[in-house]
Amino acid sequence: MNFFGNLNPIIQALIATIFTWGVTALGSLVVCFFKEVNKKVLNTILGFSAGVMIAASFWSLLAPAIDLSEELKYIVWLLPVIGFSIGGLFVLLSDKYLDKVLKNRKGLENADSLKRSILLISAITIHNIPEGMAVGVAFGGIASGVPGMTLIGAVMLAVGIGIQNFPEGAAVSLPLRNEGFSRFRSFMFGQASALVEPISAIIGVVLVLTIRSILPLLLSFAAGAMIAVAARELLPESVKENKNLATLGLILGFVIMMILDIALG
Repeated sequence: MNFFGNLNPIIQALIATIFTWGVTALGSLVVCFFKEVNKKVLNTILGFSAGVMIAASFWSLLAPAIDLSEELKYIVWLLPVIGFSIGGLFVLLSDKYLDKVLKNRKGLENADSLKRSILLISAITIHNIPEGMAVGVAFGGIASGVPGMTLIGAVMLAVGIGIQNFPEGAAVSLPLRNEGFSRFRSFMFGQASALVEPISAIIGVVLVLTIRSILPLLLSFAAGAMIAVAARELLPESVKENKNLATLGLILGFVIMMILDIALG
C-alpha cells in the first residue's frame, strides 16, 4: 500500500480502473462455463456493492467536498448540492435515454445480432463513464490535498465498482451467447464494455489536479453519480430474488466500507 500510495495519481487511477475492467472481464468469462449464473448469488453481490458505493459516496467524496468548500471560503453547501444533483441527473437521464433505445430492440427481430449487441454494450458502456470518473476524482483529490480524502477510501471505491462490474460483464456476455455469438465473441464484447473506465478515470484525475477551485463540484458530482447508480441499477435488481439477502449484502458492504474508511483511513 505504501508503494501504491507513492505513485502518480494518474497511475493510481489507471491501475484501479484496470482492476475494475478486469473484474468485468472476469464476469464476461462466465459465458465460457455457464449458460446462466445463480440470480440469488448475483443479487447478493449487487446489494453488497451498493452498500460499499453508498458509504464511499459519502465518506470518500461528498464529505471531503463539503470540507473543501469550507476551506475555500465558499458557501459550504452550494457546490456540493449542485455537483451532487448534476451527477445524479446525468446518470438518470443517460440511463433513461438508453432504456428507451433498448426497448426498441423488440422491433429489431429481423436485424442482425451485431446491431442488437451494440445497443446492449452501449447501455453498459455509457453507464460505466461516471464510475470511472469517480475513481479518477477520488485519487486526484488525494493528490490535491483535499481534507478527508484517504487512499483506502479511494481504493475501496474502486473495489466496490469492480464488484458490481462482475455481474455487468455477465449481463452482456450471456445474452450475446444466447443470440448465437461464439463464447469468444461474447466474452470480448462483454469485457469491452468497461474499457471506457480507465479513460474516464484519467480525465477525472486531470480535471481535479488542474482546476482545484471546482473540485468540490467534481467530488460531489461523482458522489451523485454513484448514489444514482446504486439507486437506479443495483438496488432494484438486487431485491428481485431475495430481499433479505440483498439487504444483508448492502449492510455488510456499507459497514465494511465505513470501517475501512474511518478506522484505517
